[in-house]
Amino acid sequence: MALRSGMRFKVGFEEVFPAGCVLVPGTIAQAEDYDEKTGKRTPAKDKVTQGRVWQCRVMDMDPELGAKSREVSVKILAEVQPVPPTGQMFEAVEFTDVTVTPYLNEKSRRMAYSYRASGMVRPNGSTGAKQAPAPAGGKDGGA
Repeated sequence: MALRSGMRFKVGFEEVFPAGCVLVPGTIAQAEDYDEKTGKRTPAKDKVTQGRVWQCRVMDMDPELGAKSREVSVKILAEVQPVPPTGQMFEAVEFTDVTVTPYLNEKSRRMAYSYRASGMVRPNGSTGAKQAPAPAGGKDGGA
């Protein structure tokens, strides 16, 4: 069976982050697409849902990683900017409705993974904080 490019697989949060993860402060931002023809960046839109895409970085707390890089980028598909559940520095978070998309990293020629989620919650599953409104004057969606 051949896999289509961009195929997403549902996974449990604990399968991706068995020891949990910690949000890197100040890293939640709207994802952008880059148009090589025009040299312009536009707000990203999810190719499947056509919804807004936000991006954040987390530190994987898996002790088996040792000295390997622990920073992972997670895309959150939401109409408004996600807000950290408690607003604390380096807070532990979990992601809801996680999917993984395997792809070939052209630079390293190795398998890589893109993670998407529908939201971010406290490790006990509660949101803790409300969603922030979309940035004023921002475009409704993006590329």
